[in-house]
Amino acid sequence: MSETTPENEQAIVDDGTLNDERARRLATRVAYIDAGTNPYPEHSEITHYAADIEAKYAELAAGENTEDVVKIGGRVIAKRGQGKIVFVVLRDPSADIQLFCRINDMSESDWDLLGRLDLGDIVNVEGIVVRTQRGQLSIAPREIVLLSKAVRPLPEKFHGLSDKETRYRQRYVDLIVNEDVRDTFRKRSAILSAFRRYMEDDGYMEVETPILQTIQGGATAKPFITHFNALDQECYLRIATELHLKRLLVGGFERVFEIGRIFRNEGMDLTHNPEFTTMEAYRAYSDLEGMKELAEGVIKAAARAVGLEGTILYQDQEIDLFGAWPSRPMTEIVSDVLGVEVTMDTPVEELAAHAAKHGIEVKQDWGPGKIIAEIYDEIGEDSIVNPTFVCDYPVEVSPLAKRNEEDPRLTHRFELVIAGHEYANAFSELNDPVDQAERFARQMEEKAEGDDEAMEYDEDYVRALEYGMPPAGGIGIGIDRVVMLLTNSASIRDVLLFPHMRPEGKKKLGAQQGGQTASDEQAAAGIYAPNKVPTIDFSKVAVEPLFADEVDFETFSKSDFRAVKVKECIAVPKSKKLLQFTLDDGTGEDRTILSGIHPYYEPEDLVGKTLVAITNLPPRKMMGIDSCGMLLSAIHEEAGEERLNLLMLDSAIPAGAKLY
Repeated sequence: MSETTPENEQAIVDDGTLNDERARRLATRVAYIDAGTNPYPEHSEITHYAADIEAKYAELAAGENTEDVVKIGGRVIAKRGQGKIVFVVLRDPSADIQLFCRINDMSESDWDLLGRLDLGDIVNVEGIVVRTQRGQLSIAPREIVLLSKAVRPLPEKFHGLSDKETRYRQRYVDLIVNEDVRDTFRKRSAILSAFRRYMEDDGYMEVETPILQTIQGGATAKPFITHFNALDQECYLRIATELHLKRLLVGGFERVFEIGRIFRNEGMDLTHNPEFTTMEAYRAYSDLEGMKELAEGVIKAAARAVGLEGTILYQDQEIDLFGAWPSRPMTEIVSDVLGVEVTMDTPVEELAAHAAKHGIEVKQDWGPGKIIAEIYDEIGEDSIVNPTFVCDYPVEVSPLAKRNEEDPRLTHRFELVIAGHEYANAFSELNDPVDQAERFARQMEEKAEGDDEAMEYDEDYVRALEYGMPPAGGIGIGIDRVVMLLTNSASIRDVLLFPHMRPEGKKKLGAQQGGQTASDEQAAAGIYAPNKVPTIDFSKVAVEPLFADEVDFETFSKSDFRAVKVKECIAVPKSKKLLQFTLDDGTGEDRTILSGIHPYYEPEDLVGKTLVAITNLPPRKMMGIDSCGMLLSAIHEEAGEERLNLLMLDSAIPAGAKLY
């Protein structure tokens, strides 16, 4: 496409250039209005799309013209040429197409408008289809109408770590300039449509259940809390749709499903977002085997809807998506990763020792099922690559699942795991109201002991079960993760059109001292990342006494303190505390350090910051990852609670600079 090289695309290099360019375009807008031209007219007419034109005229020979008139609309993304011929690239929702503009084909006013068009302007074009001498299919305009004057210039491209946030925050610009992003969200739409078609073809009825709920239930998760003014009532945004959908089984609907948003007030990482989409489905007179068939069927149907078949590639891993999906007990997977057989009969002390060996914290009151589930969550799940149904979950971690008749310590439950991540969770549903009431009561005990993720006692749901619910299978599938898998996307934010972001210009600075904030200059430079704990009140602060023992200089000097730049920071899956840093330490090779500071900082706030690290410590395995060094923080105590502030340096200090 030689004629369409965007040689004169504007590259926005800094805020000053942006402001100057925006001011020029605003002045152009005023000039249009003063000249009697509306730069935002109401009427437009579209009869064709670029992709359809490309397909219809694929056989048109080089240098050949047609008399076929088309009318298209789109955005100017490239423009070059001078004199009597101008080449423009126009982008519509289907594709890009070239405009082969010749002065003799157009009125004087339209030719003048063509000369004043900026990249990003949206126009309506009427012309004939031609193919240039160089073989480029084009439209030769007879008429051009400005439909929307763009007063803010398009970026030449997005690049680098800092622009990831810009892409998510300004998704509209991301969609304008990146075809692969547009393709991802087209595929998301196709995947959702495939889910609905599959479910409806299988006799399921789509329903809608409340988002505002008065009971925290259906899952173990921390909710968002809001207030219902009209009823003066505290409510939760739903953490699951399960309990309402199962009420419908009681009411006589045999197969129901809902695709909708779920809200959990928890952390963000590559695979978690507090607001996400699930499909939950429930089928009377079914069981766990029926849910396995559903999960495999609907995900394979979605994959075919976006053109996949056979083995797929996800983040450099080959996954046999269309082969057989085996079922494996949780204890079998844990035994494999530990290298020794464990079962529900393995003594608690032995299981706790295995957990401690892998750095997994165990509480004294945990039984064997809870410890096995914790080991699986921390190191077992990551070992699974091809689609696998992980079965036989302990009852301690499955408060809504039906007990296994052969071993009541286990439940009829599976999680579908692919490439080390959970994609679906399914039960043979508990329909015994007495058993359910007892499990709710235990959840309430855990909540009283400080577990803010535990479920609440849902009296109405128990009452519904007392009317009788048929045996049923139920499943929840994470739509966002399925989209990630089928579009080979590394982050959940890549498949959410508008992921939640911290408001621009409203960030609090990092740890504030004595009520004083950092300087305006430091704030503008973005030196500090905000700490999630409240502002320090020094009247309540206690610090550890200074060491009385001396350290000789030779010993101290062996520690290599360096300035490091944060290239990437993510939450470690399955850990509530650990963040994984990819650091530039000045050597030219990335350094990985894990640090337990997630209670204090969000990972996206630390990208680009300059920190202090000890870089010559031997590697230490944390959650199966080698941590090569230690980040330094200042720690104090306030009201009996430890508070931490990560040490951050001026960004002018280069990576690798040694501290003395």
